[in-house]
Amino acid sequence: MKKRIIKLFLLLLCIVSRVNAQLITYKAPVGAALTTDFIVKVRQKGGEWKTLPTYKATVTNIVNTKSEHQATSFAYFDFSGTVEVAVTYNKGAVEQARVRPLGFGIVPRIQFNTLSFFLDKPRNLSVEINGDILHNLQLFANPVETFHPSPADTNITYFGPGIHQVGVLKARSNQTIYLAGGAIVQGQILISKAENVRILGRGILTQLPVFQKQNAGKAEPSAVQGSRNDQLTVAFSKNVEVDGIIVLPHKYSILIGQSAGVKISNFKSISFEGNADGIDVFCSSDVAISDIFMRNSDDCIAIYGHRWNYYGNTKNISVSNATLWADVAHPILIGTHGDTDKPDTLENMTFKNIDVLEQHEHQIDYQGCIALNAGDSNLLNQLRFENIRVEDFREGQLVNIRVMFNHYYNTSPGRGIQNVYFKNVDFNGHHSNISVIAGYDNERRIKNVVFENLKINGVSIADDMPGKPGYYKTGDMANILIGEHTDGIRFIATKDK
Repeated sequence: MKKRIIKLFLLLLCIVSRVNAQLITYKAPVGAALTTDFIVKVRQKGGEWKTLPTYKATVTNIVNTKSEHQATSFAYFDFSGTVEVAVTYNKGAVEQARVRPLGFGIVPRIQFNTLSFFLDKPRNLSVEINGDILHNLQLFANPVETFHPSPADTNITYFGPGIHQVGVLKARSNQTIYLAGGAIVQGQILISKAENVRILGRGILTQLPVFQKQNAGKAEPSAVQGSRNDQLTVAFSKNVEVDGIIVLPHKYSILIGQSAGVKISNFKSISFEGNADGIDVFCSSDVAISDIFMRNSDDCIAIYGHRWNYYGNTKNISVSNATLWADVAHPILIGTHGDTDKPDTLENMTFKNIDVLEQHEHQIDYQGCIALNAGDSNLLNQLRFENIRVEDFREGQLVNIRVMFNHYYNTSPGRGIQNVYFKNVDFNGHHSNISVIAGYDNERRIKNVVFENLKINGVSIADDMPGKPGYYKTGDMANILIGEHTDGIRFIATKDK
């Protein structure tokens, strides 16, 4: 009897789930830049197919130190329940295909020039045909929105489907700016000296058309002193939320400067220009970043102290459920910029459940999928990286942990790096250069760095690992140079403290 009740309950739960399942797609506005490399369709399990518009974005590829711009594609939709996705490749037969991050375990079914797979939860994916990572499809499968504003609500700045040119949109306190699915907003959003601001929706925020920038004159107006006309700026503000939108930026996707209580979630970015970072944080606290996809032509996430008009320490930063793809520079960089005269401390940061899909950086000074580079008298303290999966990349290092002095950017070396914990870092690949852990001098050291359950191509790296010669450093087994001015560098298989 008890088993029958459980079966009936599960059946009822399944029926309710199917009834509540949703699939929401959005038409592209007239005049949007689209691509024809792919036909992307989606349907609820057993339902009718819906065709998604595939938008054009631009990415950077470095060839012989020169930047080449390539056209890539992206599409998006919202769903709950289970959906089937079909991707038709219009440029020929599909000899091989992969859906990344590989850790999601999505193995597509291939029939001539079409591949298909199922999704039962929101995912941000890269669909790559015949090994081509430059002309791939980024697919953003969002959760269904819970916020449904009315265009008539005077308390909300509402951008409906269509193309909107806004220049610099300055947000005010207690304002919600909503970009509906099917909307393209061309311009910048500036949040300066404001609080309780929300940027929500499923639309696209992007730079102004090229012809507009050319006709605007030689000098680009600065949205706020010290910024570089970044796409979305949060400066001297608190309690700011950004959720759901896609950004194709000019310069940074999001700059956070001297602000507190910033929440970024379900955020997607693809960039191609020089210095077009993803999310950069300066002198800020209590910043929570989650469920993001960043493909950038510079650092995906960079965390600093002082620069420009931003002053103060940086603390309490969390990044979780992130997919990071650096076509140039670092997926994660912490510590380069600070205040030599009044030194900053960057502390209490956690990175959890991160997939790194690419690093492609020829300059050795700027390598490291995870780069902790203390400069400008910064002290880095209490950093934790957990459940980090790094796939094979084209050129770079797994980690670069240095107290450093880069004459291009710094006015002094950093003060030090201490209390860094890596847990469950898994790297599978063969293109990593030698990683580095090195202090600067006896006063500027690296202290207490622990790797717990580090795996390199399936091999567990630990101080007591079998087969390691006694005269080897454990770092030798992990292709990590343990340099001078370091203390307490440990590799353990299980937590022992």
